[in-house]
Amino acid sequence: MTADPAWLRQYTPDRSTAPAIEHHDALSMFRAAVARAPDRPAIHYFDGTLSYAELDARSDALAAALIADGVLHGDRVALVLQNVPAFVVGLIAAWKAGAIAVSLNPMNRERELRLLFADCTPKLVITHPETFIEAVQPALAEHPTVHVLITFARDDQTRNDARVLGALPPQAPPCPGTRALAEVIARHRGQRPPPVRFSADDIALLVYTSGTTGLPKGAMNRHGNVAFTAQVYRDWIGLSEADGVLGIAPLFHITGLIGHVALVFLLTAPLTLSYRFEPGVMLDALAERRPAFTIGAITALIALMNHPSAQRDALSSLKAIYSGGAPIAPAVVAAFEAKFGLYVRNAYGLTETTSPATICPVHLRAPVDPAFGALSVGVPTYRTEIRIVDAETGAPVADGEAGEITIRGPQVVAGYWNRPDATTDAIRDGWLHTGDIGVLDGDGWLYLVDRKKDMINAAGYKVWPREVEDVLYTHPAVREAAVVGVPDAYRGETVKAVLSLKAGAELSADAIIAHCRERMAAYKVPRIVEFIPELPKTVTGKILRRELRG
Repeated sequence: MTADPAWLRQYTPDRSTAPAIEHHDALSMFRAAVARAPDRPAIHYFDGTLSYAELDARSDALAAALIADGVLHGDRVALVLQNVPAFVVGLIAAWKAGAIAVSLNPMNRERELRLLFADCTPKLVITHPETFIEAVQPALAEHPTVHVLITFARDDQTRNDARVLGALPPQAPPCPGTRALAEVIARHRGQRPPPVRFSADDIALLVYTSGTTGLPKGAMNRHGNVAFTAQVYRDWIGLSEADGVLGIAPLFHITGLIGHVALVFLLTAPLTLSYRFEPGVMLDALAERRPAFTIGAITALIALMNHPSAQRDALSSLKAIYSGGAPIAPAVVAAFEAKFGLYVRNAYGLTETTSPATICPVHLRAPVDPAFGALSVGVPTYRTEIRIVDAETGAPVADGEAGEITIRGPQVVAGYWNRPDATTDAIRDGWLHTGDIGVLDGDGWLYLVDRKKDMINAAGYKVWPREVEDVLYTHPAVREAAVVGVPDAYRGETVKAVLSLKAGAELSADAIIAHCRERMAAYKVPRIVEFIPELPKTVTGKILRRELRG
């Protein structure tokens, strides 16, 4: 690493700039938690709680069952699950069997799962009955030997909160050819799989990219990647075993896998789950379980802020709250702090960086770039380098100039499953080329400008959607905003804004255009404005611009 890079000056003064790495694989991290405090709560799920000892016993039994089903070292076990305790049990069990866990979005439909199953070729799938019937079963039509275990969202709790579980049938539909996960665990209870040891370079996870810019690719997140980034969260934020974590992010997503699951293993702390994100349920969980940390999409935090039951002290248990996955408008951060008295800090990473690559230091506020108006996404974290390069030539650019963000560090994945061509294109000489456009200033702060593919060329002028979105968020009636480029016969492309409004608010297209004209150059101002009730999003809360270009 370059001697004394500028970003080290922003690090928390009382902490090491390169702490020793404690674990080299994710399974050892979990085993250490069980040895340290077996009776401590590991998972809170509504009114139910599982201890670390129970998590260990269940995952032992399931690992023994996986091995009995023929799962071998390096085989894939697919988890197509919501945020339920079975996800965590299945994840650990896959590792104890020597397998690779594949986390898949339970909102995927048959066509999507068919492609993903063909790519990862799982030996066994764990899913919900409704997901099995609607998508998993037809997607596995060409894979008749794959074992399927079924788990139920109402297990491990008795509250049956109608806000998230009410749409589920009280009795599970029949799922021929499957077995119930709970019965399999009960049958193998007390059995222990043969000991398995992983190196830092062994693959722990296949996590598929969101596909917002193309077909999903399976990032090969290594055990060393997982253990390192869990420690980044703990050490950077200063969390301890007393600090529980609220599971806002989906567990199948890299943020949930690391910033929720792997982090609590390292802390030996409890993770609070609630099937899926619903703002009222999350506010209740905050009041009941009093977690100290969470990280989630900014759209989820906006939903918390706008929920009618949200009170000033609703987030008072949190030591820190972070957001990642998309740029954050400064106006949203200001509104959130005015509501709750809590400052939202940014983190930036990708599936390919196993969650964070840059994080805003917990003792600082992120500066705003004067040229682009972007709130900084932090500084490079421990043992990590960021370099901004010309998107066409790959040559480094000067501080303050925009270019493609490239990353090198212990969190960068080995590559993409079955995609050597994509791996070679993305990772060159150890540097991950992200496809994101950013600026690194002279003090080491990174500013995310936008996705390279989302740039709008309006009559020869470059327009970055995020800059326009930041201005739109300053209007008090705007709840969510997205900006895209659409074809224009005269200008080649023109700027289109798609908005959803706060409850009870009214706003005309002319009013929002006038608002923008007062705050930015004319070529950046939206020529087309559309209002819709909800913006389309991935399940992780990332707004899908591609669906708004029509």
